[in-house]
Amino acid sequence: MARALREHLIDLGARRGGHFGGSLGTVELAVAIHAVFDTPRDRVIWDVGHQAYGHKALTGRRDALDKVKHRDGPSGFLRRVESPYDVFGAGHAGTSVSAGLGVAEGLRRTGRKNRSVVVIGDGAATAGMAFEALNHAGHIGSDVCVILNDNGMSIAPNVGGLNRSGDYRAYAEALGWSYSGPVDGHDLDALLPALERTRDAAGPRLLHVRTVKGRGFEPAEHDPFRWHATTPFDPATGQRAGGASKRSWTAAFADALAERADRDPSLVAITAAMPDGTGLDRFAERHADRVYDVGIAEQHAVTFAAGLAAEGLRPVCAIYSTFLQRAFDQIVHDVALQDLPVVFALDRAGLVGADGPTHHGVFDLAYLRLIPGLVVAAPRDENELRNLLATALENRRPFALRFPRGPVPEGACDPDPKPVALGSSVRLRDGNDVALVGIGKTVNEVLAAADALAARGIQARVLDARFVKPLDVDALVDAAATCRRIVTVEDNGLHGGFGSAVLEALAERCPGAPVLTLGLPDRFVDHGDVNLQWREAEIDAESIASRTERWLERLEEGT
Repeated sequence: MARALREHLIDLGARRGGHFGGSLGTVELAVAIHAVFDTPRDRVIWDVGHQAYGHKALTGRRDALDKVKHRDGPSGFLRRVESPYDVFGAGHAGTSVSAGLGVAEGLRRTGRKNRSVVVIGDGAATAGMAFEALNHAGHIGSDVCVILNDNGMSIAPNVGGLNRSGDYRAYAEALGWSYSGPVDGHDLDALLPALERTRDAAGPRLLHVRTVKGRGFEPAEHDPFRWHATTPFDPATGQRAGGASKRSWTAAFADALAERADRDPSLVAITAAMPDGTGLDRFAERHADRVYDVGIAEQHAVTFAAGLAAEGLRPVCAIYSTFLQRAFDQIVHDVALQDLPVVFALDRAGLVGADGPTHHGVFDLAYLRLIPGLVVAAPRDENELRNLLATALENRRPFALRFPRGPVPEGACDPDPKPVALGSSVRLRDGNDVALVGIGKTVNEVLAAADALAARGIQARVLDARFVKPLDVDALVDAAATCRRIVTVEDNGLHGGFGSAVLEALAERCPGAPVLTLGLPDRFVDHGDVNLQWREAEIDAESIASRTERWLERLEEGT
């Protein structure tokens, strides 16, 4: 069965792409777990989901995986609504031990004899929550089983003192856990009896399993970093399909940061186990000694950056928007409250497509703009990204710079980026019938919407706000006075976001000014094609134009 499952996953990756190496490494483990435990009555909680494609195939979703991450297919992560075998949803790493402990206590308190089983990778185990849960479980002696999938990797090579020492026994036993292993995670003759012994034991217990990420596909075994996720490829050669990809926002950020570091020896960069995803691997090609990978520990990353800033360095925390949510208190307490000049580079802001709701960065404008003293900005193109990064690094205050996933719009860049005035917008088009105000990636859609409206006889002024905080209130007041109607567009949740900020500002300066706010609905947007997600949210160019036209008609009719 394990051989057939691995062949299926390789074929799936070759045809469809997606997360790849992690699940190849857990093929035997997935087979053994479902053979030894009485799933789903025994609750098996997989951390993250990168390693769980085999689990999905074994639990009735083998054929459905052909559409993994498509709108009409399964998620690439764990989802409770998808299957009773997905006991606990997970797209962020490090949550499984806490959830498994809660499940174990829930089973105990309701008198059920089912088992709680956690599968966590050694990379995810660097997350602070995992340490907290291990400590708590050891204290209360809960009946929970943790299987440590040790392959030396998270997405990038694993980091940390515990990983370096490899002495998981001493660590586990010091926290009150019984330890067994290590066991070869690819040897079913050894793995099955080890799991049976672990199943039949009691109390908090940890089984240490060693696996190889990418097992069974030589290119992925040789380079698990590159093969963590993939586009379609030739299974015989490993050659990936498609031509050269377009320049990404991530690459544009990394290059701008590296150029800045060439001139500023105080600049350092921090990532939480995502050097490739945030572009810091690219930055490290020029400044390897100025990159800190702290592991899957966003809270620590932020406060660590605050400490660096307190000693006069210029730290840049490059973290996905969705993952920075986990460090909200540290941004407030350790950075903003102390007015320390930490720069937050929020990659994957807005809708991210196939990775779905666990990875959409659609709350940052709301949760960041409410923090006193924090500047929040978003560029529309690479040139503005470079200028806003220069602005962030030359203003000695906390600064958040958010940008999306995907290709950066083509266009010329100034050779020497220039800082811009804080809170300054840019007028990109004149018009007096309505003002369309975009932020970040939405600006280009707004410009296209203005073209569509012009063809319908409606002349729209277009503003690139650039800043969510501080706002260019004077430009908004002028637009309200001249154009009389304002439409805001954002790729963020509407509640508390950019549109809310505009409404608040105009309520004070221009009471009663009509404002239409366009953004994401008050629900979690499912995985799928990002362009479809924009159309369904009605923030693409045609939707913006049509909604604006209908709104103007209603205002004219007085309804």
